[in-house]
Amino acid sequence: MRTTLNIDEKALEAAMEVSAGRTKTQVVNEALRSFARGRRRKRLLELRGKIAWEGDVDILRKRR
Repeated sequence: MRTTLNIDEKALEAAMEVSAGRTKTQVVNEALRSFARGRRRKRLLELRGKIAWEGDVDILRKRR
């Protein structure tokens, strides 16, 4: 999807220096995926202690 954005030039340059992406589009997409992954992880961690889990970790480990 084509979108017009006003992006902080210095922030984009800094991201491009540390990213594996070669183009601005690749770097922005990588940053968006990373942002979403971090937020999903945060929501998952907020559930800690709120859900009862019944299972046997040893059995799960043996399946490997």
